[in-house]
Amino acid sequence: MTTFADLVVHARWILPVEPEVIYEQHAIAIRGGRILAILPGNEARTQFHSPDVVELPEHALIPGFINAHTHAAMTLLRGLADDLPLMPWLREHIWPAEARWVNAEFVRDGSELAIAGMLRSGTTCFNDMYFFPGVTADTARRCGMRACIGMIVLDFPSAWGSGPRDYLAKGTALRDQYKEDPLLSFAFAPHAPYTVADVWLQEIRTLADELEVPIHTHLHETVQEMEQSLRQHGQRPLARLAELGLLTPNLMAVHMTQLAQDEISEIARCGVHVVHCAESNLKLASGFCPVARLLAAGVNVALGTDGAASNNDLDMLGEMHTAALLAKGVAGDAAALPAAAALRMATLNGARALGLDQDIGSLVPGKWADMTAVDLSDTECQPLYHPLSQLVYAAGRDQVTDVWVAGRHLLRQGELTCLDLHSTLQRAHRWGRRMARGTAEVTSA
Repeated sequence: MTTFADLVVHARWILPVEPEVIYEQHAIAIRGGRILAILPGNEARTQFHSPDVVELPEHALIPGFINAHTHAAMTLLRGLADDLPLMPWLREHIWPAEARWVNAEFVRDGSELAIAGMLRSGTTCFNDMYFFPGVTADTARRCGMRACIGMIVLDFPSAWGSGPRDYLAKGTALRDQYKEDPLLSFAFAPHAPYTVADVWLQEIRTLADELEVPIHTHLHETVQEMEQSLRQHGQRPLARLAELGLLTPNLMAVHMTQLAQDEISEIARCGVHVVHCAESNLKLASGFCPVARLLAAGVNVALGTDGAASNNDLDMLGEMHTAALLAKGVAGDAAALPAAAALRMATLNGARALGLDQDIGSLVPGKWADMTAVDLSDTECQPLYHPLSQLVYAAGRDQVTDVWVAGRHLLRQGELTCLDLHSTLQRAHRWGRRMARGTAEVTSA
């Protein structure tokens, strides 16, 4: 007697992440959006019958990438201000552009463009921090994409809110509206210690404890941030957050390029998660996250791309490749971040940081079927001695062929099934023309 499955996917290799093995000529059976079983392909053909059988004869099937730090809508600002350090980039270009252009339509169109790019490069879940988070949530739901939506907080007003109290009220109301949605989760997202006052950081800590949601913030990103904190507060940002009670397993600290060894020990002791954005940090010359030392101390390190305005893409395959190489160079040790550890950072470690590791991040029976298929038969991956190494060190986003979220086929043989890419690109082109004209007007004035 056979068992019914909604979908059965046969692959040359399955890299489940946990356990750290490679299954060859195996299959995954899925029902109700979750993984039923992983078993040898010949056994799957006799044990399961399904109306949807996908054959991936030269592919590696992996957990979908989890992009643990994004500003999705900022994809519309890609290339607007390149080759600048962080603070001039923010203060002289990005913040003025956002003040002029950001509204609900901007966030919808930018988020849709970002989701298209993320799916086409194998990402199935993203952790976002941006204005109009409800629009990002609705866009992700409409596209079938999994997302952790940031309940942003800043000391100053924006098009989204009048100030911290308004941001918190709107954010928590949004979380209440969608808390039962299986594709959406939420995190408090105070932008950074230098843009959020102590009183609001304390309020966020209290609310996060009450609602059992993570906190997602930029932290220890640049030397200038350290100097500013010492001038204004007489201590480094981590010490300030420690006094406010924020160093807990709820905290996702993004960037962390400026860390002393005692600070690494402290975040390890407190269970803080670090989100490493290798390419953004390199492009903005912000510094180097000490990934090898963090991992050696037992810190959970995830990967994020940051926004496309500072990367300039949302490609987790590329991010994984850069992170693996950079960690070796910074540590002076070619074994500092092996391929398997890099893949874990891009998948399961991100799920752990988001508090979602019971449901996503690895290919395990019972978890959601969030999966990405990468064709390793291309010229650039030949000859192939080890599929995991080729995935991390040689494969590119153009080799991603298929993506599923909760068993739903969102990218099929390279084509998006969940949105009209032509329409998405048309709207992006319109925004580009409008902003280019606006920038020219400001420059000429």
